[in-house]
Amino acid sequence: CALKCPRDVKQIEDMKALRRMASGYGVFPTAVKPVRGVSAGLTAEGNPFGESRKNRADWAKGLSVKTFEEGMEYLYFPGCYLCYDPRLKKVAQATASVLNKAGVDFGILGEQENCCGESIRKTGNEELFKKLAKENIKTFIDNGVKKILVNSPHCYHTFKNEYAEFGVNFEVIHISQFLFQLVNEGKLQISKEFGKKITYHDPCYLGRHNGVYDEPREVLKKIPGVDYTEMVEVREESLCCGMGGGRIWMETHAADRFANLRLNEAIGVGAEVLVTACPYCITMFEDSRAVLNYDDVIQIKDITEILQEVI
Repeated sequence: CALKCPRDVKQIEDMKALRRMASGYGVFPTAVKPVRGVSAGLTAEGNPFGESRKNRADWAKGLSVKTFEEGMEYLYFPGCYLCYDPRLKKVAQATASVLNKAGVDFGILGEQENCCGESIRKTGNEELFKKLAKENIKTFIDNGVKKILVNSPHCYHTFKNEYAEFGVNFEVIHISQFLFQLVNEGKLQISKEFGKKITYHDPCYLGRHNGVYDEPREVLKKIPGVDYTEMVEVREESLCCGMGGGRIWMETHAADRFANLRLNEAIGVGAEVLVTACPYCITMFEDSRAVLNYDDVIQIKDITEILQEVI
């Protein structure tokens, strides 16, 4: 881990460089071959699934979600998983519901959006990342976007830290930070109890890479009836779910899946609900829950889904 290296070795940058070399020579080991299909989908439709760009805003139908116009305060950028994945669409819908309840002035750009490009950059495809980033930046500027609200820590990290390489500087806010702000300002009133034992998993790109640890915890602790407990490995020591670094698109042998270890860690502290704030983490934990036959043992929730239930 770069945070622990006594010689300050930048392992992530080294791996990106190595993968750029490998992909440049067309070297794709068997476990990595799905990346080719992902690249094709990103090139053709702006999303890794190859789904129609025209369907990107389908998740918002019937939810009173407006199209972003210049002058609106926030662009809500759900990200690819929340727009297309059936499980994660529920997170986008919960987010929109919470924002509407709080009276937030926001809109979406729907089919004008591209993937942020973070994961494909980590696989070594720098050219495609730059294409996606430049198209997004042009779209944001053309529409007068100043503040961007995101669910994915990967979008958060990319918009905040990596798009700066192109000379732009948008104000980027993760939903967990925004929920904390809304609750503290009294714009979100928590009126119901959530009488379950819960624990919180720190996503790498929210916590370890960007230092957001306290806000999601403080929001959860404000919910009446919550029995909050911590796992052994938390904050800077949090165990990666295994989906970062572009591995979301690669095959991982069952015995090597960190998410299985993490789920057992959550169950070990008696948690009935494992809460997180990252679509990759939710995807991996839901997969592990099914594989390990834990459907009746523990639930996986995004922080926005919890808030939707108690306001």
